[in-house]
Amino acid sequence: MHLLHTLTKKLEEFVNPPDYAILSHRWREEEVLFADIHQEYAKGMKGYAKVEGCCGQARRDGYQYVWIDTCCIDKNSSAALAEAINSMYAWYEDAQVCYVYLDDVTDNGDPEIESAFAKSEWFTRGWTLQELIAPTSLFFFDNRWREIGSKNSLAELLSSITRVHADVLTRVNAGSDKLMTTRVSFSVATKMSWAAGRKTTRPEDRAYSLMGIFKVHMPVIYGEGEKKAFFRLQLEIMRTSHDQSIFAW
Repeated sequence: MHLLHTLTKKLEEFVNPPDYAILSHRWREEEVLFADIHQEYAKGMKGYAKVEGCCGQARRDGYQYVWIDTCCIDKNSSAALAEAINSMYAWYEDAQVCYVYLDDVTDNGDPEIESAFAKSEWFTRGWTLQELIAPTSLFFFDNRWREIGSKNSLAELLSSITRVHADVLTRVNAGSDKLMTTRVSFSVATKMSWAAGRKTTRPEDRAYSLMGIFKVHMPVIYGEGEKKAFFRLQLEIMRTSHDQSIFAW
């Protein structure tokens, strides 16, 4: 796992990572990628301000390291990409805090169902579902890195926006098992419904982005198409679950 040092902006690789903050966001133009981050020209890329903002917030919160998907995954390596996709849920779950950066929200005032916050593109994307559910501690920020609120404080509104039960977001009755509420209390069909209508840039990612939620692992085969990816996902779910509601999908 590669982490970015918040002060030096250098990547470091860990087998047993130290405490770290993690970023959830929407990909935009000129994101700073793995191959870019150590280059001087990276500072002139549009996405560098987001890296700086995340690192600055992490430093203020006392963290030396952050994980940002744009620059911490070597997407030119199929092995590194497959490992990251299969590990993504765990990486978000294990982070000390998750920062959700909403670049299309300009006001950090009290959010409600008709607000720019509720209408943010972030809530429409496939990968951000697990990024919302997995972390224990999660905070939302507007485009100027002003805090909007936490997952716990906004749980009811988030549930209205995403259809994910508030108990899942707040870990009610989870005890020592972080995933109890998502693994036991809700059917396969219900979890699938949370993802309905969400979009991904690559069609296979609609299935791959759900692996962590269902606690399954499978090879990543870009080019297989959405239907084949979903079929393999269903097979993996059936290996570990006797929930018949899966056949509704």
